[in-house]
Amino acid sequence: MSDGIAVQLRYPFTGRWLVQNSPANRVPSHGTTLFASSYAIDFVPVDERGHSAPMTARTLFGRESADSFFGFGAPVLAPCAGNIVLVENTLPDHDAHRGVASIGYALTQRQRVAGGWQQLAGNHVMIQGDGPIIALCHLQRNSITVEPGEEVAPGQMVARCGNSGNSTEPHVHVQAIDRLPVHVAKAVPLLFDGQLPHNGQILQVPGTGA
Repeated sequence: MSDGIAVQLRYPFTGRWLVQNSPANRVPSHGTTLFASSYAIDFVPVDERGHSAPMTARTLFGRESADSFFGFGAPVLAPCAGNIVLVENTLPDHDAHRGVASIGYALTQRQRVAGGWQQLAGNHVMIQGDGPIIALCHLQRNSITVEPGEEVAPGQMVARCGNSGNSTEPHVHVQAIDRLPVHVAKAVPLLFDGQLPHNGQILQVPGTGA
């Protein structure tokens, strides 16, 4: 599969999630074509007011514990049927950075890029679906419940939402690629339930998740 042919997926979660860095708004969605990320999309778990965590003094000027965020540890589900081809489960979840603190964190991004895909993706699961490979990234350390070679069904829990890798707050990053390894892959466009949500949209996906 190549650029231009979208892969059809389910949302990899239930509950209320905010859309960020959507390719519906721009391509490349994250401002770079590195690591086949042109069509990647981010989902942030939020409460009924659209907040990912309570606002405190630390929100503006300091770092915040990842476990103070509503969605930290929320179930992450397989968005398609397929075979698990790659798992990383051991990287730490770091503090979140919002407000002024996010500027300093952004300045260290070049170092993470130099460290390669794993430093950016953090803990992740890759699922070989019907053609492309789907990557679910920034997962919680030691939360992954599947192993390479395992077959998964759509909606099956595979991990929990974390804050590992290149992540300013707990969220799930989803992208599709046409092959491994990532550094030689081409990006594949995504659709979720037949649509591509826009930045700022808050999704309410039925179920018992976050």
